[in-house]
Amino acid sequence: MPKVALYNMEGASVGEIELKDEVFGVEVNQDVLYQVVKMQLANKRQGTQSALTRAEVRGGGAKPWRQKGTGRARHGSIRSPIWIKGGVAFAPKPRDYSYTLPKKIRRLAMKSALSSKVQENNIIVMESLALPEAKTREMAKVLKNLKVEEKALVVIPQRDEAVVRATRNLPNVKLAYVNTLNVYDILKYDRFIITQDAARLVEEVYA
Repeated sequence: MPKVALYNMEGASVGEIELKDEVFGVEVNQDVLYQVVKMQLANKRQGTQSALTRAEVRGGGAKPWRQKGTGRARHGSIRSPIWIKGGVAFAPKPRDYSYTLPKKIRRLAMKSALSSKVQENNIIVMESLALPEAKTREMAKVLKNLKVEEKALVVIPQRDEAVVRATRNLPNVKLAYVNTLNVYDILKYDRFIITQDAARLVEEVYA
């Protein structure tokens, strides 16, 4: 079982915590991580792009000039894709880009992402995260105590209004709950900060 240091809000180490091998100690599978991140990014797409084909552009009903005898190239419509203000050939239309992967692959990707943070020594487990007031400076002080200067993902067990309000104005810091945790965010942010309670809940869900 991987052992990591346990920190308090002052940034002092108050002991160690053992994390489950089945969740935080698996072999990192890069291929599965790629597949799941690709799926998440595809599912985020709005898919609202749209352009007009030659059939949808206004005008172009009459042949611009007769077929033969003018010396010019033959044309049947001024809305052909090769004309200025013509329609778009193979114009993009609104579509749904979302798809799903098997549950086993998604779970393995989550375990791989969590394990990668442990292996890279980029995980910080906190005893608890209870701010005295809902102020940005309070959260900034905690991050400074933990010597976190990079982009950070902070994971707590459930919604805490004080932490939400203290975190939302900090650039490069994102707050997540155990039930909103995802592979893309874990990999996107350099440091992974999680409370002890949240870590136990993650183990319950994915072990």
